[in-house]
Amino acid sequence: MVPTEIYSKAGRALLGVALLLAVLGLASGPRLGELPQSWHDEKGLPVALSAHLGRPVVLTMAYASCHRICPATIGALKRLQADFDARGRSADFVIVGYDPAHDDAATWREYRALHHLDRANWSFLGGSRADTERLARALGFEFWNYDEHVMHDSRVVVFDAAGRLVAAADPAQPGWAAAF
Repeated sequence: MVPTEIYSKAGRALLGVALLLAVLGLASGPRLGELPQSWHDEKGLPVALSAHLGRPVVLTMAYASCHRICPATIGALKRLQADFDARGRSADFVIVGYDPAHDDAATWREYRALHHLDRANWSFLGGSRADTERLARALGFEFWNYDEHVMHDSRVVVFDAAGRLVAAADPAQPGWAAAF
């Protein structure tokens, strides 16, 4: 057996993600085009997730009035975007709202402006409660309502350009983006 010391940190992270994918069965998980498709963007225009086919997609779920987990997740995605820029990589960043009753197009437009998320490859989507729940279940996003809050964890999933789910990670964990 080869000692793990010879592997780089990135190599160990990739190996860990590959093993996690195998254990969780994500390598054969849902494809982007098989997920609920009826969404609207921050302009109020209809959007299908399949419109992102042909480019890698980094997807997370959030809600605009979250004060803890979502800002940390969005911050991690902004750093991932900067890392992609530095490496000459591109991807679409898609944020789907957990709270369809409150995260409407106007709310997401305000959120984008407040957080300086004006790049064209970032999309903020909302949809029906049923589609939101189906998407969350299919991709392993746990959430529930508690009083006026949406309780949830931090999770990011990545699809390749063909729409295959290739990775899932918790951006609160060190080295989470190494596999991307």
